[in-house]
Amino acid sequence: MNSTVSPLRRRLAIAAGGLCALGLVAGTVLRAEQGHDAPKVAVQSDSKPVDRSAMIPASFANIAKRVSPCVVKVTVQITNPNGGFDSHGFDNLPDPFRQFFNQIPQHPQRESGIGSGVIISPDGYIVTNNHVVDHATEVHVSFSDGRDMSAKVVGRDPETDVAVIKVNAHGLPAITFADSSKVEVGDRVLAIGNPFGFGESVTSGIVSATGRQMGILDDQPNHGLEDFIQTDAAINPGNSGGALVDIEGRLIGIPSAIYSHTGGFQGAGFAVPSDLVKHELNSLVTTGHVSHGRIGVTVQNLNPALADSFGVKNGTNGALVTDVSPGSPASRAGLQSGDVITGLNGEPVKDSEALHLAIGEMSAGTHLKLQVLREGKTKDFALTTTGENGMREGAQGQSGIASNDDKGVLNGVYVGDLDDQARQQYNIPERVRGAVITEVSQDSASAEAGLEPGDVILEINHHRVTDADQAVKLSEDATSKKTLLKLWSHGGTIYTLVDESGTPAS
Repeated sequence: MNSTVSPLRRRLAIAAGGLCALGLVAGTVLRAEQGHDAPKVAVQSDSKPVDRSAMIPASFANIAKRVSPCVVKVTVQITNPNGGFDSHGFDNLPDPFRQFFNQIPQHPQRESGIGSGVIISPDGYIVTNNHVVDHATEVHVSFSDGRDMSAKVVGRDPETDVAVIKVNAHGLPAITFADSSKVEVGDRVLAIGNPFGFGESVTSGIVSATGRQMGILDDQPNHGLEDFIQTDAAINPGNSGGALVDIEGRLIGIPSAIYSHTGGFQGAGFAVPSDLVKHELNSLVTTGHVSHGRIGVTVQNLNPALADSFGVKNGTNGALVTDVSPGSPASRAGLQSGDVITGLNGEPVKDSEALHLAIGEMSAGTHLKLQVLREGKTKDFALTTTGENGMREGAQGQSGIASNDDKGVLNGVYVGDLDDQARQQYNIPERVRGAVITEVSQDSASAEAGLEPGDVILEINHHRVTDADQAVKLSEDATSKKTLLKLWSHGGTIYTLVDESGTPAS
């Protein structure tokens, strides 16, 4: 009966359905050790790369004997007022990613958990994962020589999943840190920890990849500062906070998470690099927390279509700014939505994750320079990081390209005004202004590009959208079948391109 798919339309009735906004967990304020002269941790380091010309030994027994005394079992008691497992432990990452802290129910409001830790100094400092000691009311450490000691949490950093605890002891065997930046894919590694609470275990494998981010792998907004070493060494619940070492027994990472549909080992484990751990130790010990740099932008990765739309000539390298927080360092410096950050302090920016990590590793008050592409011209901006939480640098969203052909653009998309009913139905904050998408035809280019009911159109081809009528007019007046949209979607701001060229209408 219908011969064409009509352009973007306004409907008075809001379509049924909803949108769950993805939130960000704020960091916890932590207390430092008592006194103003908390000691710094001087870890043992060996920066030379592993000898890759050596023959693989027939046995790793000597390495295991040397390193195992440096790895401890960490047992925690957790009080949960809700009477069941809370979300901080084994199941707190979206499936199939899981942090592998082994929780054991004891009482409706009392829980016990088992993880691992690594001794980093002879005077009792031990590094583990943040999720192992998060919410812990009691922490106990078991050593390979049979000793058990109580420990206190010195500092935690949820952003990198690193924590430091301390026992009252001296003369402990401390591990040696390797330079994790020199680790290469294919290097042989050993994982040492306490899987399932069985006791200390050693598994072997190789480095499968470096620079992994789980936010990219499971298509979710960034979880934190992620630069993981991926390994196929067997890692299971209870290994959290243990040691990933090279074949010379030097620490290259702290196992933090696994990829698993079952909750057990499936060949992909992720460890926080030792360089990142070492970078944070002094701040954790002296202040109890880590102040990560922020500049107040939200960014996303480029794809070929977006790169072409924003005049990027070097492929898809760079980070596209989708939003700038008012009053932030980026806002004061003059950055705008639609800018493409191509360089940081003279070094090229590969993507949004690389930018997020590089700035997050800076402390608050760090001066930096950004190279930005705006309307085909390169501009330089100088700004200073802040330690405040707020908008964060992270990859958000993806876009697709489909085709259609009709008068106007955004065919098969219906929109409505952002009234109270729409805001409540789709969980849209009051600060968001635009036209809410209420329906998207499944056979349209917009659906292929990822548009969904509950998304809010903020801009069409760089023109701001204030209501549904304006969105309809802008779609009807478009002169190109390629439409650049700025959207509020799933709790964040993204750009996406809808391409309706080249294919007959339905």
